[in-house]
Amino acid sequence: MTSEPELLSGEQPARGAGETRAERKERTRRAILDAGLTLATDSNLSAISLRQVAKQVGVVPTAFYRHFDSLELLGLALVDESFRSLRSMLTDVWRHAPEFRDFIDGSLPIVAEHVRENRAHYAFIARERVAGPPRVREAIGREIELITRELASDIASSGAAEHYSSADIGLLADLIVSFVVTMAERLVDDPDSEERTLAQARTQLRMLLVGALSWRSREGT
Repeated sequence: MTSEPELLSGEQPARGAGETRAERKERTRRAILDAGLTLATDSNLSAISLRQVAKQVGVVPTAFYRHFDSLELLGLALVDESFRSLRSMLTDVWRHAPEFRDFIDGSLPIVAEHVRENRAHYAFIARERVAGPPRVREAIGREIELITRELASDIASSGAAEHYSSADIGLLADLIVSFVVTMAERLVDDPDSEERTLAQARTQLRMLLVGALSWRSREGT
């Protein structure tokens, strides 16, 4: 059984043999992140308390502040964690898709797999982007904007939209990213309908891109 001094010192109940202080600190930080994600599963960040997170981890509330100054900053760390692998994965898919058809057929199943493997993070983002604390909502918006800019840059460099103005390339990228975000939210809400959701998404995105391939930007736009 964990001793009271260990709990009061803010350490987690179980320590690994030979752990350094830095390793224990990182393990506690990881546990706080996981606890925040778990507690927000059926609610949102604004509805949980610091004490709930500390209790979930097994530390006193003051130990929380050794890692995060507030629940909002915990939320920002979760946003960063949630988007880091997503952005890397999407960038890799898009840059290895020489044609729009390759992009559609290649990216959607990978996004679906990523949602399955990281469902808690996707559910967190889906809730917090509409109901989270202001700074968390803003951070999610910035991350989505960053993904959009990266896609726009890739579209421009690929020549896939050579008849587009820079502004229209940005609009196309925004449409595609918004579509992928919506699809991911549907996969989170109804995981049992993944096959149907992917089939519908594939058709809808092809319809969108058929129009996009026929688009010509007006002079001066």
